[in-house]
Amino acid sequence: MTSSPLSLEEPFLLTKEGMLKAFEILYLSRLMDEKMEKLAKQNKGGAFHLSTQGHEMIGALAALSLRPGVDWGFPYYRDRAFAIGWGCSLSDLIGALLARAVPHHSGGRMMPDHFSHKSLRLPCQSSVVGSQFLQAVGVAKAIQLAGKDEVVYVSAGDGATSQGDFHEALNFAALHRLSVLFVIQDNEWAISVPSSEQTAGGSIAERAKGFAGLSIHEIDGCHYSQAASVLSEASLRARRGEGPSLIIAKVPRIGPHSSSDDPAKYKTEEMIAKEKGRDPLPRIEAFVIEEGVVVQEEMEALKRTLCERIEEAARLADALPFPDPSTAAARLFCQSEEVVESPEEERLSFSSEGIVMVDALNRALHEEMALDERVVVFGQDVARRKGGVFRVTHELTERYGTERCFNTPLAESTIVGLALGMSLAHGFKPVAEIQFADYMWTGINQIVNELSSIHYRSNGEWNCPLVIRMPCGGYIQGGPYHSQSVESFLAHCPGLKIVFPSHAADAKRLLKAAIRDPNPVIFLEHKALYRQRFFCAREEPPSHALLPLGKAQVVLPGSDVTLIGWGMTVVMGYEVAQRLAKEGISVELIDLRTLVPFDKESVLASVRKTGKVLIAHEAPLFGGFGAEVAAQIAEECFSYLDAPIKRVGAKECAVPYSKVLEEAVLPQAQEIEKALRELAQF
Repeated sequence: MTSSPLSLEEPFLLTKEGMLKAFEILYLSRLMDEKMEKLAKQNKGGAFHLSTQGHEMIGALAALSLRPGVDWGFPYYRDRAFAIGWGCSLSDLIGALLARAVPHHSGGRMMPDHFSHKSLRLPCQSSVVGSQFLQAVGVAKAIQLAGKDEVVYVSAGDGATSQGDFHEALNFAALHRLSVLFVIQDNEWAISVPSSEQTAGGSIAERAKGFAGLSIHEIDGCHYSQAASVLSEASLRARRGEGPSLIIAKVPRIGPHSSSDDPAKYKTEEMIAKEKGRDPLPRIEAFVIEEGVVVQEEMEALKRTLCERIEEAARLADALPFPDPSTAAARLFCQSEEVVESPEEERLSFSSEGIVMVDALNRALHEEMALDERVVVFGQDVARRKGGVFRVTHELTERYGTERCFNTPLAESTIVGLALGMSLAHGFKPVAEIQFADYMWTGINQIVNELSSIHYRSNGEWNCPLVIRMPCGGYIQGGPYHSQSVESFLAHCPGLKIVFPSHAADAKRLLKAAIRDPNPVIFLEHKALYRQRFFCAREEPPSHALLPLGKAQVVLPGSDVTLIGWGMTVVMGYEVAQRLAKEGISVELIDLRTLVPFDKESVLASVRKTGKVLIAHEAPLFGGFGAEVAAQIAEECFSYLDAPIKRVGAKECAVPYSKVLEEAVLPQAQEIEKALRELAQF
């Protein structure tokens, strides 16, 4: 369903054709709502129903003020009228309620009304309240960089404005003058919590007035002419590149929050009656008749036709099959072209005059940005002469401009949400920096709940080709907030690839491969190895050299004990193994290099050869990634083991600042040596 070209003189919504389209969408949405409620009670595959009654007008008018398939939509779960107006199949929407194998909207992997349709430019939505704001802003930033006149619509309820992501999104959109329409459907309730317990110091609009360049409108979301005029004006403003708009539309929530909610527990009878009195459906019906769009007889005939369409859509939806159980774990990652390891692998040995890791990473970014103009770098302090606190992004802005290497606010959720959104549009490949891995936690919702699962929960429709770089690790007297090793937390989250190089040559080749990967990659860089020359300095790989993700390296071949590590423990292990070799103890040192994908076959092959294994990592032992490696070895190589699996890791506490305390907490080379000797003698 598309609208006529917009103009200030005669917005489509104020034409008779536009009014009739709007009524059709509202009526279809209401009929679908009532049908879905019945189907949920019949438990034909899905028993969860979200009522949209009272919200329909603002969503329908928003859809008709934009260009489906050209503009972008991030409608929240109570915005079904927008999805219908945008052109989503009626049977698909009902099929999603019934948890059937519909072509779009996740094919049964998400709850109903979590819209997803790639050709209509509806990125996969989630249940996390307010997470879509920053993703919409990311798409708008990609649009701006691509020089397009597209507009991004994002909606949410008033409860979502309590989330920090809402304010971060308004800030970034206003700062960069992005073409975003923020539409808040304000029904004055966040499930059972009223606005008076959500918003201090006035309205949502009052709180947003501090963002310069943000156009703010408070409207009656059930008043046709008012809503139509504001939406048409805001979409044209965005299309002209004049910046974002925030529209707070007052609407009633006539039904319950969901099928598991009872409004009578927190609303009085007077409140419920007042909300029903503001129902937009009878208002628009009277409006189109008064405007001479149709006469009463035509209206009744139209309503019968629309009712038949919903019944037919329900019949088609009920006939759809359930998803194939054999596909339940499929589409975790987007398939990528196979990366072939460069022949320089053996030649790129240690060189005290070689390139160090920080410079290798910088060269990788320069080469990939020169090769592909869609590679964009951003984060806190990464731009201009600063080049990041560790200088990894040195001279990127000077060479490629402020559009391709720019600073962001000090807000990790903004950084990750922006990267996610940008990766969805116009082929951009964001490389975002979280300045210290210790500070990823304020962006963890966007990483874990959103980024990691988008390919899976969209049933393969969407993917996010992006890299999030994070300096991590201790041994630099960073204290509790500059020393964390976070890999085990991230590795536990399906859908993320986790890279952790231990020397310069690997760092360069792995970063280049990560940028070219169609999936989200978390690239962990050990701060203490950035400029280290022992073991870490290498001859620089050529620009064409790549290293496949998921391939471990046998750093030292051996026959007595297998030592498995990543990051700093590989460097320590190398030093220890060299020393033990002089005593006749042969250690096979394996550098995992990537934790996800995990190169299980290389690990198992080594254990089968040596029969003894030590796993060393910097994070605390309890729940560390080494426990997973140990479990897989025990499950598949138990009969080959000649000794218990040993682990070395940090103590169960934060990393302290004092050097003597830090050394007591973090694993040391002598601990690795002691464990290897014990295994060799077992």
